[in-house]
Amino acid sequence: MGKKALEGLRVLEMGQLIAGPFASRLLAEFGAEVIKVEPPAKGDPIRTWRVMENGTSLWWYVQSRNKKSITIDLKHPEGQELIRGLVKEIDILIENFRPGTLEKWGLGYEELKKINPGLVMIRVSGYGQDGPYKDKPGFGSIGEAMGGLRYITGYPDRPPVRVGVSLGDSLSSLYAVIGALMAVYHRDVNGTGEGQVIDVALYESVFSLLESVLPEYDRAGLIRERSGSMLPGITPSNTYVCADGTYIVIGANGDAIFKRLMYAMGREDIAEDPRFDNNAKRSEHAVFLDGLIEEWTKSLPFAVVKESLDKAGVPAGSIYSVEDIVNDPHYQARKMIQEVAVDGLGMLKMPGIVPKMSETPGEIQWAGPELGQHTDDVLGGKLGMTEEQIEDLKAKGVI
Repeated sequence: MGKKALEGLRVLEMGQLIAGPFASRLLAEFGAEVIKVEPPAKGDPIRTWRVMENGTSLWWYVQSRNKKSITIDLKHPEGQELIRGLVKEIDILIENFRPGTLEKWGLGYEELKKINPGLVMIRVSGYGQDGPYKDKPGFGSIGEAMGGLRYITGYPDRPPVRVGVSLGDSLSSLYAVIGALMAVYHRDVNGTGEGQVIDVALYESVFSLLESVLPEYDRAGLIRERSGSMLPGITPSNTYVCADGTYIVIGANGDAIFKRLMYAMGREDIAEDPRFDNNAKRSEHAVFLDGLIEEWTKSLPFAVVKESLDKAGVPAGSIYSVEDIVNDPHYQARKMIQEVAVDGLGMLKMPGIVPKMSETPGEIQWAGPELGQHTDDVLGGKLGMTEEQIEDLKAKGVI
Protein backbone atom coordinates (compact mmCIF):
# COMPACT_ATOMS: atom_id res chain seq x y z
CA MET A 1 0.00 0.00 0.00
CA GLY A 2 1.33 3.44 -0.93
CA LYS A 3 0.70 6.72 0.80
CA LYS A 4 -2.59 7.25 2.56
CA ALA A 5 -4.92 9.99 1.30
CA LEU A 6 -4.22 12.36 4.21
CA GLU A 7 -0.71 11.25 5.07
CA GLY A 8 1.29 14.22 6.33
CA LEU A 9 -1.79 16.15 7.48
CA ARG A 10 -1.40 17.05 11.17
CA VAL A 11 -4.45 17.57 13.36
CA LEU A 12 -4.78 18.72 16.96
CA GLU A 13 -8.11 17.74 18.50
CA MET A 14 -9.25 19.86 21.45
CA GLY A 15 -12.80 18.58 21.65
CA GLN A 16 -14.89 16.23 23.74
CA LEU A 17 -17.78 13.82 23.30
CA ILE A 18 -19.01 13.62 19.73
CA ALA A 19 -19.02 16.48 17.22
CA GLY A 20 -15.34 17.44 17.26
CA PRO A 21 -13.92 13.97 18.00
CA PHE A 22 -15.98 12.24 15.29
CA ALA A 23 -14.60 14.69 12.73
CA SER A 24 -11.00 14.00 13.70
CA ARG A 25 -11.71 10.25 13.72
CA LEU A 26 -12.66 10.46 10.04
CA LEU A 27 -9.44 12.31 9.23
CA ALA A 28 -7.40 9.78 11.23
CA GLU A 29 -8.93 6.86 9.32
CA PHE A 30 -7.42 8.19 6.10
CA GLY A 31 -3.93 8.78 7.40
CA ALA A 32 -3.92 12.14 9.17
CA GLU A 33 -1.87 12.28 12.36
CA VAL A 34 -4.42 13.18 15.02
CA ILE A 35 -3.26 14.24 18.48
CA LYS A 36 -6.16 14.31 20.93
CA VAL A 37 -5.83 16.60 23.95
CA GLU A 38 -7.62 15.36 27.09
CA PRO A 39 -7.87 16.71 30.63
CA PRO A 40 -5.38 15.00 32.97
CA ALA A 41 -6.72 12.23 35.23
CA LYS A 42 -10.30 12.12 33.86
CA GLY A 43 -9.99 12.38 30.07
CA ASP A 44 -12.81 12.77 27.55
CA PRO A 45 -16.20 12.06 29.18
CA ILE A 46 -17.02 9.59 26.40
CA ARG A 47 -14.53 7.21 28.04
CA THR A 48 -17.30 6.52 30.58
CA TRP A 49 -20.43 6.69 28.39
CA ARG A 50 -22.79 3.78 27.77
CA VAL A 51 -21.55 0.18 28.01
CA MET A 52 -18.29 -0.18 29.94
CA GLU A 53 -15.74 -2.97 30.05
CA ASN A 54 -12.56 -2.94 32.13
CA GLY A 55 -13.37 0.62 33.19
CA THR A 56 -13.62 2.05 29.67
CA SER A 57 -16.56 2.67 27.35
CA LEU A 58 -16.69 0.40 24.31
CA TRP A 59 -17.70 3.49 22.33
CA TRP A 60 -14.34 5.08 23.16
CA TYR A 61 -12.40 2.45 21.26
CA VAL A 62 -14.30 3.30 18.07
CA GLN A 63 -14.54 7.07 18.48
CA SER A 64 -10.82 7.51 19.14
CA ARG A 65 -9.31 4.87 16.88
CA ASN A 66 -6.08 5.86 15.13
CA LYS A 67 -5.61 8.86 17.46
CA LYS A 68 -2.80 9.69 19.84
CA SER A 69 -3.86 10.72 23.35
CA ILE A 70 -2.03 13.39 25.31
CA THR A 71 -3.12 15.05 28.55
CA ILE A 72 -2.90 18.82 29.05
CA ASP A 73 -4.71 21.06 31.52
CA LEU A 74 -5.93 23.79 29.17
CA LYS A 75 -6.79 26.06 32.10
CA HIS A 76 -3.18 26.10 33.30
CA PRO A 77 -0.89 28.79 31.78
CA GLU A 78 1.84 26.24 31.15
CA GLY A 79 -0.70 23.97 29.50
CA GLN A 80 -1.76 26.82 27.23
CA GLU A 81 1.88 27.39 26.35
CA LEU A 82 2.19 23.74 25.33
CA ILE A 83 -0.75 24.21 22.95
CA ARG A 84 0.94 27.25 21.40
CA GLY A 85 4.00 25.14 20.82
CA LEU A 86 2.02 22.34 19.21
CA VAL A 87 0.11 24.79 16.99
CA LYS A 88 3.38 25.54 15.20
CA GLU A 89 3.50 21.90 14.14
CA ILE A 90 -0.07 21.30 12.89
CA ASP A 91 -2.35 22.00 9.95
CA ILE A 92 -5.79 21.77 11.55
CA LEU A 93 -7.10 22.43 15.04
CA ILE A 94 -10.54 21.03 15.89
CA GLU A 95 -12.44 22.30 18.94
CA ASN A 96 -16.04 22.14 20.14
CA PHE A 97 -16.01 24.25 23.30
CA ARG A 98 -18.60 26.94 23.91
CA PRO A 99 -17.71 30.08 21.88
CA GLY A 100 -15.29 32.33 23.75
CA THR A 101 -13.69 29.54 25.77
CA LEU A 102 -10.48 29.38 23.75
CA GLU A 103 -10.27 33.18 23.73
CA LYS A 104 -10.51 33.14 27.54
CA TRP A 105 -7.47 30.84 27.61
CA GLY A 106 -5.53 32.99 25.16
CA LEU A 107 -5.93 30.34 22.45
CA GLY A 108 -8.36 32.06 20.08
CA TYR A 109 -7.76 32.06 16.35
CA GLU A 110 -6.40 35.60 16.24
CA GLU A 111 -3.71 34.65 18.74
CA LEU A 112 -2.89 31.29 17.17
CA LYS A 113 -2.65 32.48 13.58
CA LYS A 114 0.19 34.77 14.66
CA ILE A 115 2.04 31.58 15.55
CA ASN A 116 0.90 29.66 12.46
CA PRO A 117 -0.63 31.79 9.65
CA GLY A 118 -1.65 28.64 7.75
CA LEU A 119 -3.66 27.22 10.65
CA VAL A 120 -7.14 25.93 9.81
CA MET A 121 -9.35 26.02 12.90
CA ILE A 122 -12.55 23.98 12.96
CA ARG A 123 -15.02 25.36 15.50
CA VAL A 124 -18.11 23.24 16.17
CA SER A 125 -20.75 24.63 18.53
CA GLY A 126 -24.47 24.58 19.14
CA TYR A 127 -25.30 27.93 17.55
CA GLY A 128 -22.12 29.15 15.85
CA GLN A 129 -19.50 31.69 16.83
CA ASP A 130 -21.76 34.73 16.51
CA GLY A 131 -25.44 35.65 16.68
CA PRO A 132 -27.73 36.19 19.68
CA TYR A 133 -27.64 32.54 20.79
CA LYS A 134 -23.88 31.99 20.55
CA ASP A 135 -23.34 31.88 24.33
CA LYS A 136 -26.01 29.26 24.96
CA PRO A 137 -24.90 25.69 25.62
CA GLY A 138 -25.80 23.47 22.69
CA PHE A 139 -26.04 19.71 22.25
CA GLY A 140 -26.88 17.67 19.16
CA SER A 141 -30.38 16.97 20.45
CA ILE A 142 -31.11 20.70 20.68
CA GLY A 143 -29.66 21.21 17.22
CA GLU A 144 -31.99 18.53 15.85
CA ALA A 145 -34.94 20.29 17.46
CA MET A 146 -34.05 23.84 16.42
CA GLY A 147 -32.91 22.68 12.99
CA GLY A 148 -36.43 21.47 12.21
CA LEU A 149 -35.76 17.73 12.02
CA ARG A 150 -37.56 16.70 15.21
CA TYR A 151 -40.70 18.60 14.17
CA ILE A 152 -41.20 16.41 11.10
CA THR A 153 -40.10 13.10 12.69
CA GLY A 154 -42.70 10.74 14.12
CA TYR A 155 -46.45 10.31 13.77
CA PRO A 156 -48.92 13.22 13.59
CA ASP A 157 -50.90 12.08 16.64
CA ARG A 158 -47.83 11.61 18.87
CA PRO A 159 -45.00 13.79 20.21
CA PRO A 160 -41.95 14.32 17.99
CA VAL A 161 -39.31 11.61 18.30
CA ARG A 162 -35.55 11.48 17.89
CA VAL A 163 -33.36 9.27 15.78
CA GLY A 164 -31.65 6.71 18.04
CA VAL A 165 -28.16 8.19 17.61
CA SER A 166 -26.58 11.63 18.02
CA LEU A 167 -27.40 12.65 14.48
CA GLY A 168 -26.95 16.40 14.92
CA ASP A 169 -23.41 15.93 16.20
CA SER A 170 -22.44 13.50 13.46
CA LEU A 171 -23.83 15.73 10.71
CA SER A 172 -21.81 18.62 12.08
CA SER A 173 -18.71 16.42 12.08
CA LEU A 174 -19.19 15.70 8.40
CA TYR A 175 -19.48 19.40 7.58
CA ALA A 176 -16.39 20.02 9.72
CA VAL A 177 -14.39 17.52 7.67
CA ILE A 178 -15.67 18.95 4.38
CA GLY A 179 -14.77 22.46 5.53
CA ALA A 180 -11.34 21.38 6.71
CA LEU A 181 -10.45 19.74 3.41
CA MET A 182 -11.74 22.71 1.39
CA ALA A 183 -9.66 25.06 3.55
CA VAL A 184 -6.52 22.94 3.13
CA TYR A 185 -7.11 22.83 -0.64
CA HIS A 186 -7.45 26.61 -0.72
CA ARG A 187 -4.30 27.04 1.36
CA ASP A 188 -2.08 24.47 -0.34
CA VAL A 189 -3.38 23.81 -3.86
CA ASN A 190 -4.57 27.33 -4.61
CA GLY A 191 -1.30 28.40 -3.05
CA THR A 192 -2.57 31.14 -0.77
CA GLY A 193 -0.77 29.79 2.29
CA GLU A 194 -3.66 31.19 4.34
CA GLY A 195 -5.50 29.43 7.11
CA GLN A 196 -9.05 30.24 8.13
CA VAL A 197 -11.82 29.48 10.60
CA ILE A 198 -14.51 26.91 9.76
CA ASP A 199 -17.58 27.78 11.86
CA VAL A 200 -19.97 24.81 12.11
CA ALA A 201 -23.23 25.15 14.06
CA LEU A 202 -25.18 22.05 15.06
CA TYR A 203 -28.60 23.50 14.23
CA GLU A 204 -27.43 24.70 10.81
CA SER A 205 -26.02 21.28 9.92
CA VAL A 206 -29.43 19.75 10.63
CA PHE A 207 -31.36 22.55 8.91
CA SER A 208 -29.32 22.11 5.74
CA LEU A 209 -30.86 18.64 5.20
CA LEU A 210 -34.50 19.73 5.16
CA GLU A 211 -34.82 19.53 1.38
CA SER A 212 -37.82 21.56 0.15
CA VAL A 213 -39.29 22.45 3.55
CA LEU A 214 -38.29 26.13 3.45
CA PRO A 215 -39.24 27.06 -0.14
CA GLU A 216 -42.56 25.24 0.26
CA TYR A 217 -43.30 27.37 3.32
CA ASP A 218 -42.13 30.53 1.55
CA ARG A 219 -44.17 30.12 -1.61
CA ALA A 220 -47.08 27.92 -0.56
CA GLY A 221 -47.39 28.62 3.17
CA LEU A 222 -46.96 24.90 3.78
CA ILE A 223 -45.67 23.77 7.18
CA ARG A 224 -44.57 20.17 6.79
CA GLU A 225 -45.89 18.03 9.64
CA ARG A 226 -45.02 14.59 10.95
CA SER A 227 -46.12 11.83 8.61
CA GLY A 228 -44.94 8.60 10.24
CA SER A 229 -42.99 6.28 7.98
CA MET A 230 -44.12 7.81 4.69
CA LEU A 231 -42.61 10.77 2.86
CA PRO A 232 -45.15 13.46 1.93
CA GLY A 233 -45.39 13.91 -1.81
CA ILE A 234 -43.25 10.84 -2.54
CA THR A 235 -45.45 7.85 -3.38
CA PRO A 236 -45.20 5.02 -2.66
CA SER A 237 -42.37 5.04 -0.12
CA ASN A 238 -43.32 3.48 3.18
CA THR A 239 -43.00 0.62 5.65
CA TYR A 240 -45.44 -2.27 5.37
CA VAL A 241 -46.16 -5.24 7.63
CA CYS A 242 -45.95 -8.80 6.31
CA ALA A 243 -47.93 -11.90 7.26
CA ASP A 244 -45.30 -13.04 9.77
CA GLY A 245 -45.34 -9.70 11.61
CA THR A 246 -42.06 -8.45 10.17
CA TYR A 247 -41.76 -5.13 8.33
CA ILE A 248 -40.54 -4.38 4.85
CA VAL A 249 -39.54 -0.98 3.50
CA ILE A 250 -40.53 -0.41 -0.12
CA GLY A 251 -39.43 2.53 -2.24
CA ALA A 252 -41.36 2.50 -5.52
CA ASN A 253 -41.79 6.20 -6.19
CA GLY A 254 -40.11 6.07 -9.62
CA ASP A 255 -42.67 5.76 -12.41
CA ALA A 256 -41.18 2.62 -13.98
CA ILE A 257 -40.48 1.08 -10.58
CA PHE A 258 -44.08 1.67 -9.51
CA LYS A 259 -45.28 -0.26 -12.54
CA ARG A 260 -42.94 -3.14 -11.72
CA LEU A 261 -44.28 -3.21 -8.16
CA MET A 262 -47.86 -3.38 -9.34
CA TYR A 263 -47.08 -6.21 -11.77
CA ALA A 264 -45.27 -8.10 -8.97
CA MET A 265 -48.44 -7.72 -6.90
CA GLY A 266 -50.62 -8.96 -9.74
CA ARG A 267 -52.25 -5.54 -10.15
CA GLU A 268 -51.66 -4.85 -13.82
CA ASP A 269 -54.82 -2.73 -13.77
CA ILE A 270 -53.24 -0.26 -11.36
CA ALA A 271 -49.90 -0.35 -13.19
CA GLU A 272 -51.54 0.82 -16.43
CA ASP A 273 -54.06 3.21 -14.87
CA PRO A 274 -53.26 6.79 -16.02
CA ARG A 275 -54.34 8.08 -12.59
CA PHE A 276 -51.07 6.70 -11.18
CA ASP A 277 -48.60 7.25 -14.01
CA ASN A 278 -46.47 9.87 -12.25
CA ASN A 279 -45.47 10.78 -8.71
CA ALA A 280 -47.68 13.86 -8.43
CA LYS A 281 -50.78 11.87 -9.36
CA ARG A 282 -49.85 8.96 -7.11
CA SER A 283 -49.32 11.30 -4.17
CA GLU A 284 -52.95 12.41 -4.48
CA HIS A 285 -53.88 8.77 -3.84
CA ALA A 286 -51.15 7.90 -1.32
CA VAL A 287 -53.49 6.47 1.32
CA PHE A 288 -55.22 4.27 -1.22
CA LEU A 289 -51.96 2.97 -2.70
CA ASP A 290 -50.37 2.32 0.70
CA GLY A 291 -53.46 0.36 1.72
CA LEU A 292 -53.31 -1.64 -1.48
CA ILE A 293 -49.64 -2.49 -1.01
CA GLU A 294 -50.04 -3.48 2.63
CA GLU A 295 -53.03 -5.66 1.78
CA TRP A 296 -50.62 -7.59 -0.46
CA THR A 297 -47.67 -7.69 1.98
CA LYS A 298 -49.93 -8.82 4.85
CA SER A 299 -50.99 -11.84 2.80
CA LEU A 300 -47.44 -13.20 2.46
CA PRO A 301 -44.42 -13.84 4.71
CA PHE A 302 -41.51 -11.41 4.47
CA ALA A 303 -39.22 -13.79 2.57
CA VAL A 304 -41.78 -14.28 -0.21
CA VAL A 305 -42.47 -10.54 -0.50
CA LYS A 306 -38.77 -9.71 -0.59
CA GLU A 307 -38.01 -12.38 -3.20
CA SER A 308 -40.85 -11.13 -5.43
CA LEU A 309 -39.65 -7.54 -5.21
CA ASP A 310 -36.01 -8.47 -5.82
CA LYS A 311 -37.01 -10.35 -8.97
CA ALA A 312 -39.09 -7.37 -10.10
CA GLY A 313 -36.26 -4.90 -9.49
CA VAL A 314 -38.15 -2.96 -6.82
CA PRO A 315 -36.03 -1.42 -4.00
CA ALA A 316 -37.05 -3.17 -0.77
CA GLY A 317 -35.46 -4.29 2.46
CA SER A 318 -35.95 -5.28 6.05
CA ILE A 319 -35.28 -3.04 9.04
CA TYR A 320 -31.99 -4.29 10.41
CA SER A 321 -31.07 -4.65 14.05
CA VAL A 322 -27.36 -4.64 14.89
CA GLU A 323 -27.56 -8.46 14.99
CA ASP A 324 -28.88 -8.46 11.43
CA ILE A 325 -26.06 -6.13 10.40
CA VAL A 326 -23.34 -8.34 11.89
CA ASN A 327 -24.72 -11.44 10.15
CA ASP A 328 -25.36 -9.85 6.76
CA PRO A 329 -23.08 -11.20 3.99
CA HIS A 330 -23.03 -7.88 2.14
CA TYR A 331 -21.76 -6.00 5.21
CA GLN A 332 -19.11 -8.68 5.58
CA ALA A 333 -18.09 -8.62 1.93
CA ARG A 334 -17.71 -4.85 2.04
CA LYS A 335 -15.56 -5.10 5.20
CA MET A 336 -18.00 -2.99 7.18
CA ILE A 337 -17.65 -5.30 10.21
CA GLN A 338 -14.03 -5.27 11.32
CA GLU A 339 -12.32 -6.76 14.34
CA VAL A 340 -9.66 -4.74 16.13
CA ALA A 341 -7.35 -5.82 18.94
CA VAL A 342 -7.91 -3.97 22.23
CA ASP A 343 -5.50 -4.41 25.12
CA GLY A 344 -7.22 -6.32 27.91
CA LEU A 345 -10.30 -7.12 25.82
CA GLY A 346 -9.09 -9.12 22.86
CA MET A 347 -10.80 -8.59 19.50
CA LEU A 348 -13.60 -6.02 19.33
CA LYS A 349 -16.00 -5.57 16.42
CA MET A 350 -16.12 -2.05 14.98
CA PRO A 351 -17.77 -0.38 11.98
CA GLY A 352 -15.57 -0.37 8.89
CA ILE A 353 -14.34 2.60 6.90
CA VAL A 354 -16.49 4.95 4.79
CA PRO A 355 -15.98 5.86 1.97
CA LYS A 356 -14.16 3.18 0.01
CA MET A 357 -11.23 4.67 -1.94
CA SER A 358 -9.62 2.59 -4.69
CA GLU A 359 -6.04 3.88 -4.42
CA THR A 360 -5.78 5.35 -0.92
CA PRO A 361 -8.15 3.35 1.30
CA GLY A 362 -8.57 4.20 4.94
CA GLU A 363 -7.77 1.70 7.65
CA ILE A 364 -8.12 1.08 11.37
CA GLN A 365 -4.58 1.03 12.77
CA TRP A 366 -5.40 0.86 16.46
CA ALA A 367 -8.31 1.24 18.86
CA GLY A 368 -8.86 4.26 21.09
CA PRO A 369 -5.73 4.70 23.22
CA GLU A 370 -5.22 4.79 26.97
CA LEU A 371 -5.46 8.21 28.59
CA GLY A 372 -2.25 10.13 27.96
CA GLN A 373 -0.64 7.16 26.23
CA HIS A 374 1.28 9.39 23.79
CA THR A 375 1.99 12.44 25.97
CA ASP A 376 5.69 11.78 26.41
CA ASP A 377 6.24 10.91 22.75
CA VAL A 378 4.39 13.97 21.45
CA LEU A 379 5.94 16.51 23.82
CA GLY A 380 9.38 15.04 23.30
CA GLY A 381 9.06 14.55 19.55
CA LYS A 382 7.08 17.67 18.59
CA LEU A 383 8.39 20.15 21.15
CA GLY A 384 11.80 18.66 21.89
CA MET A 385 11.14 18.53 25.64
CA THR A 386 13.44 16.51 27.86
CA GLU A 387 12.36 13.79 30.26
CA GLU A 388 13.06 16.14 33.16
CA GLN A 389 10.84 18.87 31.71
CA ILE A 390 8.03 16.39 31.11
CA GLU A 391 8.31 15.01 34.65
CA ASP A 392 8.20 18.55 36.04
CA LEU A 393 4.94 19.23 34.16
CA LYS A 394 3.46 15.98 35.49
CA ALA A 395 4.40 16.95 39.03
CA LYS A 396 2.61 20.28 38.60
CA GLY A 397 -0.52 18.58 37.20
CA VAL A 398 -0.17 20.39 33.86
CA ILE A 399 -0.11 17.05 32.00
